[in-house]
Amino acid sequence: MKGIQNGAQLYVVDPRRTTSAQWADVWMGLNVGTDIALANAMAREIIHAGLQDDTFIQRGTSNYAAYRAAVEPYTLDFAQRETGIPAEVIRDAAHAYAKADRAMICWTLGITEHHNAVDNVYALINLALLTGHVGRYGCGCNPLRGQNNVQGGGDMGALPNKLPGFQDVEKPDHRIKFEQAWRRDIIPKDGWHLTEMIHAMEAKELTALYVIGENPAQSDADATHVTHILESLEHLVVQEIFLTKTAQLAHVVLPAAATWAEGEGTVTNSERRVQRVRKAVDPPDGARDEIWIMSELAKRLGYDWGHPTAEDVWNEVRALSPQLYGMSFERLDQLGGIQWPCPTLDHPGTKFLHARLWETDHAKRGSAAPFSVVHHEGPVEKPDDEYPFILTTGRRLESYNTGVQTGGYLSPLHRGETVDMSPEDASELGVDHGDLVRVTSRRGTVVAPVYIDRGLRRGVVFMTLHFPDDVATNLLTINAADPKSGTAEFKACAVRVEPARTVPSYAAGHRETLAATGDD
Repeated sequence: MKGIQNGAQLYVVDPRRTTSAQWADVWMGLNVGTDIALANAMAREIIHAGLQDDTFIQRGTSNYAAYRAAVEPYTLDFAQRETGIPAEVIRDAAHAYAKADRAMICWTLGITEHHNAVDNVYALINLALLTGHVGRYGCGCNPLRGQNNVQGGGDMGALPNKLPGFQDVEKPDHRIKFEQAWRRDIIPKDGWHLTEMIHAMEAKELTALYVIGENPAQSDADATHVTHILESLEHLVVQEIFLTKTAQLAHVVLPAAATWAEGEGTVTNSERRVQRVRKAVDPPDGARDEIWIMSELAKRLGYDWGHPTAEDVWNEVRALSPQLYGMSFERLDQLGGIQWPCPTLDHPGTKFLHARLWETDHAKRGSAAPFSVVHHEGPVEKPDDEYPFILTTGRRLESYNTGVQTGGYLSPLHRGETVDMSPEDASELGVDHGDLVRVTSRRGTVVAPVYIDRGLRRGVVFMTLHFPDDVATNLLTINAADPKSGTAEFKACAVRVEPARTVPSYAAGHRETLAATGDD
């Protein structure tokens, strides 16, 4: 929060009044799933007030006329009705953002875990292009990652349409150097993302799965459906450090030494800074290094890699990825990390991206950044008389994903799963802090204690996926996914909440734990 202490303004857009929102100058508590309505209304207000950066738009962007026409219906009154944010607050936010010398938009999974995830992101990129808050120091769009090496996974090609270094698998000039280095043909076709893989497994088009460090049986939406699909596979291999629920379904489990202290390699953070990871301790008996496991698998499949080190693997990636070439282990050690692109061994790294948009007239050269026309839709499931609440899921500070790594420790912050709801909703239901309630969607039912959260708006309940062995929240969530990214709509599904008449043993234990915290 150093920037705020130094005078920066912070606007937080979130259905929940989170800790970050409590630091903000303005909390914009929008209705779940109305992000595009808000962004488009801000854009319309900026254009009508003449606050857009015309010079940048003309030189560095394309498709502006279509975008301007598309946002015209998104008046402040319309946005107020859809988002629940007062029109004057939306106007003030639009003016503050457009008039700022430097401004940045940061987002997390609240934007991307929707059925229209990519369009949500496009709406925010549009605002940056509209105001010229891109390609300059202290400006831009910053997707904050939920895990420490999500960016690094993308760097390494862990995307269905990319090779390492974000090179397109369908482009021959990108693909050919990998084929030459690996001495194998690469199918010139984009692969499946996770949702497409689930559909392919269900259709028996994908019959074998190799899962590394993931727990889809508990982390994916509509968990009952996903577990059934995993159980139907002809062959499931799970490489893990714990015997997760997914690993328990596997035909083969490969015990890996994948903890942060037991291996060598690199990690890339949200600002594209690649840093070294160094081994501190040896893994336990029986566990094997990730590279060793995959090298041994390759040998058994007829291709002997030998036993490359982490540095050997990294040097191969550098040789094939121009934006990473200048980052030798030696340089990473010397400089404490380097931001890509770093194309040569004397390049200092790149502090911020897209400066090129200011350098020449990209609109004339055909290399401009395009505006994207996107429209408000709202959640796939909307509250109704049978399911009057909207459930939005997320994380808590003290816990991690499905709780495999964090579920067994003791902490005053670690209170188990709860159903967080507003004081008004709790009062109408006749329940109090710690009382057990039954939460039901069209896909399943769970029971958990109530946690009264004054930062929640009426009609919204919040849960996490951190305790799936006790409260399997993803039994409730909807298997609706964004067709472009494959991301499921974890942030919105319709549910019914009612006092629980029967008490499962696990829920009773959670109620006692919750009462012991003294929270109110």
